[in-house]
Amino acid sequence: MKRLVLIGAIVCLVSLVLLAPLAGCAPKPKAEPTKTLKVGMMTPTTGVAAEKGRVMGHANLDAIGYINKELGGVAGHPIEVLWLDSAYDAAKVVTIVKRFMDEGCLLFTTASSKEMSAAMEIANEAGFPGIACFSSPVLYRPPKHIYGQTPDYGDDALAFANFYLKNIWKGKSGRPKFALHLLNNPTGYGARDAFKAKANEMGIEIVSIDEHAATTTSEMESLTRIKAKNPDVLFISSTPAPTAVIIKNAYELGMYPGITIGCAHASFTKALIDIAGAKVVEGVYGTFPTVLWGEDVPGMAKMTEYCKKLHPEDYGNMDYITAWAQSLIVAEILRLAVKNAGYDALAKGNPRSWQIVETQGFHKLKNYNVEGLQGPVSYTPGDNRLTKYNRIYQIVNGQIANPSKWIEAPLIEYEKYEWFGK
Repeated sequence: MKRLVLIGAIVCLVSLVLLAPLAGCAPKPKAEPTKTLKVGMMTPTTGVAAEKGRVMGHANLDAIGYINKELGGVAGHPIEVLWLDSAYDAAKVVTIVKRFMDEGCLLFTTASSKEMSAAMEIANEAGFPGIACFSSPVLYRPPKHIYGQTPDYGDDALAFANFYLKNIWKGKSGRPKFALHLLNNPTGYGARDAFKAKANEMGIEIVSIDEHAATTTSEMESLTRIKAKNPDVLFISSTPAPTAVIIKNAYELGMYPGITIGCAHASFTKALIDIAGAKVVEGVYGTFPTVLWGEDVPGMAKMTEYCKKLHPEDYGNMDYITAWAQSLIVAEILRLAVKNAGYDALAKGNPRSWQIVETQGFHKLKNYNVEGLQGPVSYTPGDNRLTKYNRIYQIVNGQIANPSKWIEAPLIEYEKYEWFGK
């Protein structure tokens, strides 16, 4: 009996020795999938604003790729993006926002104020928070669930007007005459409302207000009328393609050089120079809420690396910087929400999750520096502009150059004017 037990023990031992090398070849249990944080992003990658939307879509997704691959996502959770092309079409925007909500996104972003103006009614009603990269006062006055990443078009108009009064007009007698040429959507209306609210107080005379469509191919008629009014300034709040048409027509009519031309930030990118031609736009001023390419700020090297590797044709276009920064801000909002409420509170992507993202993410933003790419981001109760800082630039030798110091835009409570929104 003892002999049989001994033989059995020896057989077991030999079997273990023979099988040991195979243990490492056995299939390992699959790692449990990492829980993601889902967001919706839309850009007008096709359509009449594609010169902006295409670049911004690239940057949004490039930055999310960087955050996931190199930063480990947000607190270990990858950001999952549902990205869709709005084609700058209001009807498509509404459908897109409904899909974002139905598919469990925690927040959403738009590139343009036009997109957000179409999205805001359904988003505000549902309590679904959104961030517009380029914004207009009507999006968040009075403040609800929509936020502006950068100063709005009203802020642009007043920042440029103050710059002009201080640095170009320089206390001449009389009131400088401003002519406004505005895109016929919130991109233009934000500037219109700012001048309507503050022009008299600033000592500015508005001699004309003209509107144009994003598809315009000639503004000779409107500019001929404007020329007859002998303005000192032509201020344009639009996108690059129509702005290029307006400036080229002003050049052909002999208005420019001569008058001062200022642009709101939606148009003031490399695309404007490429479309209009460097000679035509030489000396034109514009606002923009980010640094220039190549400036010595912490986030420049990594952004440049990704842009040149993935979309080299976008290098030098400042719209890329704004959208890359937008994705960084999204990540910071999610980081704060996870830190303050935990992942499980966000997991369902439902109205309760949206409320938590807003109160524990958006509302906890405080001096986030966005790696130096734009002004610092903070939430101030009653003011849904996350950044209040702008710069004035000028086109010199075919390049956007000569940045001013950062200019802080004061809060204007437009809803207190009885004409606002009508």
